[in-house]
Amino acid sequence: MQAFRRRLLGCSLLLSTVPFATAGEWGRLPPLPDKEGFAGPFAGVSNGVLVVAGGANFPDKKPWDGGRKVWSDAVFVLKSPDGTWTVAGKLPRPLGYGVSVTHGSGVVCVGGSDADRHYADAFRLDWKDGRLGITKLPPLPKPLANGCGALVGDTLYVAGGQEKPYSAQALKAVWRLDLSAKEAKWEKIDECPGDGRMLAVAASFDGEFWMAGGIDLVAGKGDKVERRYLTDAYRYSPGKGWKQVADLPRPVAAAPSPAPTDATGFYLLGGDDGSQVGVAPDKHRGFSKQVLRYDTKTAKWVEAGEIPVPRVTVPVVAWNKVWVMPSGEVRPGVRSPEVWGFNPDKKKE
Repeated sequence: MQAFRRRLLGCSLLLSTVPFATAGEWGRLPPLPDKEGFAGPFAGVSNGVLVVAGGANFPDKKPWDGGRKVWSDAVFVLKSPDGTWTVAGKLPRPLGYGVSVTHGSGVVCVGGSDADRHYADAFRLDWKDGRLGITKLPPLPKPLANGCGALVGDTLYVAGGQEKPYSAQALKAVWRLDLSAKEAKWEKIDECPGDGRMLAVAASFDGEFWMAGGIDLVAGKGDKVERRYLTDAYRYSPGKGWKQVADLPRPVAAAPSPAPTDATGFYLLGGDDGSQVGVAPDKHRGFSKQVLRYDTKTAKWVEAGEIPVPRVTVPVVAWNKVWVMPSGEVRPGVRSPEVWGFNPDKKKE
C-alpha cells in the first residue's frame, strides 16, 4: 500500500487506499471543486497536469423532484496529486458525453451533447504556462454522443453512440483520425460487426482497438424505444479488420472508458448490467461492483474482484502511473465529485 502512495503522490498524502480482492488497489485524490460532480466529462493529461472538463449534473433538485439536468462548460486542472483543483477556463460551450483521450501534450475531445443537441465538434485542450489553450480539430462526419473511443498509437478511434438525443437507433459507424498527420482527416472504417451500440467500453491494447458491451436501441411497444444490453466484444487490427472475441459473461454498459490496461489485458470496471431497468431513480441501488478482465493470452474474460466505488459515464485517464477515474455517475440522477486512482498491478496480498 505504501508503494501505491509513493507512485500516486510521491509521498504519503493519499487520503485512503482500498485493496479490493484482485482488482488492484484504489486510492483517493482531491475531489473536484463541485458539490455534485459530473457525469460524462472530458478528461486527460496536458503537460503533466490532469484536466477535467464539461459534463452534466443536477445542481438544484434531483430528477425525481423535478430537477433539470444542466451541462457544464467549466475546465478544471490538478497540477499534482497532492495539490488543489483550480478553474482553468471554459469550453467553447457546455458539453458532455463525448470521447476524450490524452495525445502528446494535450487532451483531444470529440463529439458530445448539451441540453438540445449532439455535436460533431472536435478540439484539443492544452494547459501550458498557466493558461488553457483550445485548438479546433476536424469535426466528425456526423454528430454523436454516448459513443466510445480510444487512442491506438497516434490514431484516435471513435465508435457507436447516438446521432441525436432521441435517436431510435444506435450508430454502428466507426471513424478514425490520425492525430500525427499534418492535415488530419476523419476516415470511416468498416462498421463493427454486431448491432449498433452506445455506451460501449473501448480499449487500446497491443496496437489494436477493442470494443465491448454497450446498449442497442430497439423498437418496443407503440412508439417506445427500449434498451437491449449487449455482451459481445470485438477487436480491430489495422490492415486486418474486425474480429469477434469471447462474449462477456454478463452485460456491461457505460463502464469507465477507455478501459485501464495492464501487461496482458484490460479491465471493465463495473458498469450498468441492465438488472435494474425500470427501477425508479430514487430506488436505484447503484451500479455493478464486479470487475471483468480480458486476458489476451488466454482470450478469455475472468472475474477480477470488485470496484469499491462504482461509477458509470466517466472517462479513465492514465496519470502518474495509475488510472484515474474523475467524478462520474453513482446512480441515475446522482453524481460524485470524488476522484479515484486505480493501480491494476498492485494486487491484494
